[in-house]
Amino acid sequence: MQTLIPDLTDRQSIDRQALIKKSLQRVQDLHHLQKAGLICKSGDFFPSVHYPPITMYDSISEEELFADYTTPADGLLDVYAHIPFCEKKCVFCHYPVKLGEQSAEKDLYLDALEKEMDLYLRRLGLERIKARSILVGGGTPTFLSLGQLRRFLEFFVTRVDVSTCTQFNYDVDPITLIGLEGEERLRMMRDYGVDRLTIGVQSLDDEILKMMNRHHDTEEALLSIENAQKFGYQVDIEFIFGYPGQTLDNWIDVMEEAVSLGVEEIQLYRLKVEAYGDYQATIKAVRERGLQAFPSVEESIMMKQIAIDILKANGYLENLRRVYSKERKYYSHYADNQCCGLLDQVGFGLTAFSSLRDRFVLNTQFFEDYYQKISQGKLPLNRGKVRSHEEQMRWAIVLPLKNRCVWKQYYSEVTGGVSLDEVFRLKIEALKSFGLLVEDEEKIQLTQLGAFFADEVAQQFHHPDYIPYARDDYEQGPLYPYNNCQP
Repeated sequence: MQTLIPDLTDRQSIDRQALIKKSLQRVQDLHHLQKAGLICKSGDFFPSVHYPPITMYDSISEEELFADYTTPADGLLDVYAHIPFCEKKCVFCHYPVKLGEQSAEKDLYLDALEKEMDLYLRRLGLERIKARSILVGGGTPTFLSLGQLRRFLEFFVTRVDVSTCTQFNYDVDPITLIGLEGEERLRMMRDYGVDRLTIGVQSLDDEILKMMNRHHDTEEALLSIENAQKFGYQVDIEFIFGYPGQTLDNWIDVMEEAVSLGVEEIQLYRLKVEAYGDYQATIKAVRERGLQAFPSVEESIMMKQIAIDILKANGYLENLRRVYSKERKYYSHYADNQCCGLLDQVGFGLTAFSSLRDRFVLNTQFFEDYYQKISQGKLPLNRGKVRSHEEQMRWAIVLPLKNRCVWKQYYSEVTGGVSLDEVFRLKIEALKSFGLLVEDEEKIQLTQLGAFFADEVAQQFHHPDYIPYARDDYEQGPLYPYNNCQP
C-alpha cells in the first residue's frame, strides 16, 4: 500500500495531509468489518444493483413473464432504451458493444429497436407508454449520426408520451458533445425534451484516461461539460476510483477540479474487475498479467473517503447512493423510482431490463439473437424471474436500503402486508449493533458508516443462493452473511 501513498513532507499541504489521515479511519473500518464477516476477505465488492443480482437469473419465456401481469393503476412507467455502440472499448467496460462507425449496423439496430417497442406495446395492450421518467444509455447512445439520432428520438417519442415525464436523461460521452456536431446534438436532444445528461468523464487526468482507453482527454471532457451547461442541461459527471495509475495524490487533484466545475451532481464508481454484467472487461486480464499497478483495496477505500470529504467541503452531499449534489432536487428520477420507489419500469434494446413490480426480465446479450427474435415477432428477452413472496420481501428491502431508506408502511404495501418490525430482525439488530443501521417507527436507513459500505450491508438480506461470494470467502464473525438468513 505504501508505494502509492504520496510523500507529504515536501509539497503537500496540511489539508491534504488531513484528508489522507482521516481516510485511514475507513481502512480500519474495512478491516473491522472484514473480521465481522460483512466484507469478503479479499476486500473485493459486488455492486448491489438488483435483487437477485443481474448475473444470477435463469431463462424465462415471454409467456411466463407476462402470464398475469397488469400495468400500474396510474398507467405510468419508467422507460429505458439501450444503444450498444462505442467508438472504442474502455478497458473497464463489462457490457457488450459494437465498435467503430458501423453506420449500417446502427441502422439495423434502430430498425430492431423500433420493432421491439411495438411488440412491447402490443404485449402490454397500450397505444403509447406514459413515461414517468426516461433514461437512454449504452454503450454511447449519442454515438449516432445526427440523422440516426433524430430518427431514434422521433420514433421513441412517437411511442412514449413525454408529457407526463418528470425527467428525460441521457448517458453521454464527452467527445459526442463538442464541436459543431456536438452542439447540434445537444440542441436536438433538448428540442425532444432531454433535460439531464450524465457525462462519463471517468477522470480528469490524461494519463489515466489513456490507460482506460478513453477517446477523449481532459480538455475535451471540460469542453463537453461547458457545452452541456450552455444548453441548459442538468449535468451529472461520473468518476471511477481505484483504477491503475491512480494515486491518492492525483485523485485529490481530480476531485478538487471536479468540484470547481459547477455541475449539479458528481457520481463515484469503484473499479470492478470481475464481471457484473454480460461481458468480462479486459481490466481483469490487465491485472492477471501484471501489466499495470493497481491501487490496493485499502487505497481504493481511502480514495472514496477522500472524495466524500472534498465533495462535502464544497457543498456536495450524498443524495442517492454514490451520487452527490448540492441540492436535494438534483438526482436521477429513473434510479430513484426504480430502486427506492420500486415502481414499474420497461427497458428496450440489447441487455436492457424491465422491472415490473414482482418480476424482472433481461433482454438477450447477443446481437444476432436480438435481431432474430424480433424478426420472429418475439420480445428479445431470455433471463428473468417472477419473484416468490419471500424473494419479494428481500427485494423490497435490498434496493431501497442500499439507495436511501426503507419506509416501513410502504414495505408492507409492496409485500402484501409484511411488517418490518417482525421480519429480518436478527439481521437488522446485528447491523444496528455495528453502527451500520438506524431505525425508528417509520423507517430503517443506513448510518454514515453503513452508507460507505452500502452494497455489503444490503447483501445481508440476500438469500444464500444469491450472496455474491462463497461461504469460505467471508470470516465467520457476527455479520457472516450466511447466518440468520431466514426472514
